[in-house]
Amino acid sequence: MVFKRREPLGWGAWLREMVYPRGGFRRATRYVIHRMSRLPDEPHRIARGIFAGSLIGFLPLPGLQFVAAWAAARLMRGNVLAALLGTFNTNPLTTPFFAVFAMTLGHWIMGVQAPLSAEGIAQAFGHAGADLWRNFMAIFNDETMHWGGLVRFWHDIYVPYFIGALIPGIILSLVGYYVTIPIVKTYQKARDAKADERKERRRKLRAHLAEAAARLRHRGDVAETDAEENDGPGAP
Repeated sequence: MVFKRREPLGWGAWLREMVYPRGGFRRATRYVIHRMSRLPDEPHRIARGIFAGSLIGFLPLPGLQFVAAWAAARLMRGNVLAALLGTFNTNPLTTPFFAVFAMTLGHWIMGVQAPLSAEGIAQAFGHAGADLWRNFMAIFNDETMHWGGLVRFWHDIYVPYFIGALIPGIILSLVGYYVTIPIVKTYQKARDAKADERKERRRKLRAHLAEAAARLRHRGDVAETDAEENDGPGAP
């Protein structure tokens, strides 16, 4: 299995791996590339899957990245497992910096004048969370639902983030697409060469065993013929 571990991680170890993988990000990146290269599919299909998963990984879709990556890979006729691997292009350490960059770019594209500061972002999240809780409780009582905080969060935070992440996400995912093809081709050629080498060794071994068996049979036939000649007429 692609994602199966020999020793399953506990919750604490899993959280540590999400923040900083054991062995560092370089080792984690090499692991993902290694798994990606071993996928049994055509290089272009794997590359399309990586593009789909990488793009989804940049977008603000919390809790829905795997589902969205699966759908995008199916739509693009890419490898689904490659798409799931591609979503690991972000991590909790780099995401905040990318989010600020994406929201800044999105504000500039949309012409949003809302202040992009830690305080402003925190207030937007706070008001949206308060509206969500108030509207949820309003289902069970007679209170009036409020949507102002959610509308502000949608307009000032989420949509600019989505638009600002979409452009660099497409560019970086295209880079991943074109880098993936030669990597997978090289790995598959090396794998096929090793497989051919193993087949050739097995063929030579079978030929050697067949030759040895033939020599043994020949020696047996010769010994049997000599024995018959010694036991024939005129033998003492």
